[in-house]
Amino acid sequence: MRSFMILSCLLLSFVASDAMAVDVGDKAPSFEAVDETDATWKSADHVGKKILVVYFYPADMTGGCTAQACGYRDKMESFTADGVEVVGVSGDSAKNHRIFKKAHQLNFTLLADTDGKVAKAFGVPVALGEKTVIKEIEGIETELLRTATAKRWTFVIGLDGKIAYKDSAVNAKQDPTKIADVVKSLK
Repeated sequence: MRSFMILSCLLLSFVASDAMAVDVGDKAPSFEAVDETDATWKSADHVGKKILVVYFYPADMTGGCTAQACGYRDKMESFTADGVEVVGVSGDSAKNHRIFKKAHQLNFTLLADTDGKVAKAFGVPVALGEKTVIKEIEGIETELLRTATAKRWTFVIGLDGKIAYKDSAVNAKQDPTKIADVVKSLK
């Protein structure tokens, strides 16, 4: 019975977040979160000034997430030239994001969505629950804490503040190239 109740709650969470999902043409939700420097990042300060790529990913320092982030890093010069700002969002802490950025020389903002509110605002399925992992980083065992785990989804917000593109079945390695093509089609 207990397993059934847990499964029911998980399904209700998924249904609830899916029911609120934003789609292409919808106004992008307004949101704020702490970035890797512990500063508050507000979408209102960025939407409409540049094309904004908001990508949700499960966790720092994991295979697919690292490949996706490094792909964005490697295309950042082109994105910047095209008037694009990239923001990665996960349930990892700001401390984890600092470590992740340093370890992979990431050149864009990472937001700590530790309570899953940003993911939920976009309708991205997210599971809450504390998870601690130990990773060796630069020869030092480092504890990483994550309190929310979002599915891998990517959104492009146009200059008009509306969702111009949405991908809810993201391939981590291919995402940056796919989004570069989407951005070019918006020009």
